[in-house]
Amino acid sequence: MQTIYLARHASPDWNRKDIPYHLPPGPPLTPQGRLEAAALGAFLRTANIRTIASSPLERCHHTARIVGDTLSLSVAIDDTLTEWQPDESSGALGRRMWRIFRDTWEATVDQGHQAALLLTHGGPIMELLRRLGMSDKVIEQHRVYDHRNPVPPAGVWQVSRGHDHTSWELSLVFVPQVA
Repeated sequence: MQTIYLARHASPDWNRKDIPYHLPPGPPLTPQGRLEAAALGAFLRTANIRTIASSPLERCHHTARIVGDTLSLSVAIDDTLTEWQPDESSGALGRRMWRIFRDTWEATVDQGHQAALLLTHGGPIMELLRRLGMSDKVIEQHRVYDHRNPVPPAGVWQVSRGHDHTSWELSLVFVPQVA
């Protein structure tokens, strides 16, 4: 069964106000974030992932490198996965994320792979979940993490085809538990 994992970056240094949050490089990971990224890699070890694509922002790219090292995979940087931009509408963000999701899904199927990982940010994941059919009510129930994100730092949503092959099955499958 083909699956795409949507992972959020691990915890960045929220205190770095001297670096724009939405532009590269953005704030780096904290030591806690590096532990979360390692836990994410360990979780994904049995997921049969064959490709990893990451936002260019340091917090995502560093998370992806840690996961890639764990899985012995290289990481492709894709600007499409970048943070929600201040002048970008939710509709435009949803369309941007849908394009990379669709292209990744098709490439995964075409190459006969079982899974791919898209490493991005909370807002882009939220808008993609909406595009994949998750209701606003359900999204709102998941917005319990920092900055009202629907996924915690280094958390993962799993996306696969429903049994009817027309709908998407969406599950929050990983929330890191690190001290």
